[in-house]
Amino acid sequence: MNILSLVLAIVAACIPGIIWFAFFSKKDTNPEPKRLIVYTFSAGVFISIFVLIVQYFFQSFIPIPAQWVLLSIIGLAFIEEFFKFLAAYWAVRKDRAFDELVDAMIYMIAAALGFATVENIFVIANSLWSITASPIETVLETTALRLIGATLLHTLSSAIIGYYWAKGILRRKEKRFATWGILIGTAVHVAFNYLILTFQNKNLLIYPSLFLVVIAFFVLIEFDRLKEFRARAGEK
Repeated sequence: MNILSLVLAIVAACIPGIIWFAFFSKKDTNPEPKRLIVYTFSAGVFISIFVLIVQYFFQSFIPIPAQWVLLSIIGLAFIEEFFKFLAAYWAVRKDRAFDELVDAMIYMIAAALGFATVENIFVIANSLWSITASPIETVLETTALRLIGATLLHTLSSAIIGYYWAKGILRRKEKRFATWGILIGTAVHVAFNYLILTFQNKNLLIYPSLFLVVIAFFVLIEFDRLKEFRARAGEK
């Protein structure tokens, strides 16, 4: 793989994140400062290093029998969801711009997409190394799969965490609700990965995709619920 292919991989890796952030950010009627969005996205990129290290130690020092593969999937998914939350919390919790409930979902998505973009770079670059087809064709196909697959998964699972984080802030029980959010986000992550493992060899990846469509529907409802909470608070 030459330098041009690497640049192509990096550019392509950013496309899914840009698309999904543009879509979900429209749910925020008061756009967030671009500098804080970039900062949170960068925190997601940075945290991916720690995720990689922790997952490596998890797999190396906590060997799990092959018949308990689901336990391994749960552990790896939890690590990712936990650290994505830490990235967003560290980046924005004390910032003045973090002043609305819906912001928790927006910034969680930004952090998740930073993390997902790093994943995309590795996956697309690896596909260029291992596949002999046309580089452009390979990149387009891999990017499309990441757009409707893993990148959307990270977006949705983190948005769910953001929703519970916001509810925790509203009810002054931030730790409790954030913990529930991480657990539910992990459950979504695990379910998707399990569906991928179950159906990928049967060429039935439509089922994992349909699963994400259903989750996306609920995430959009959660955005609206937070807006309702804000409206009620304003009335009071």
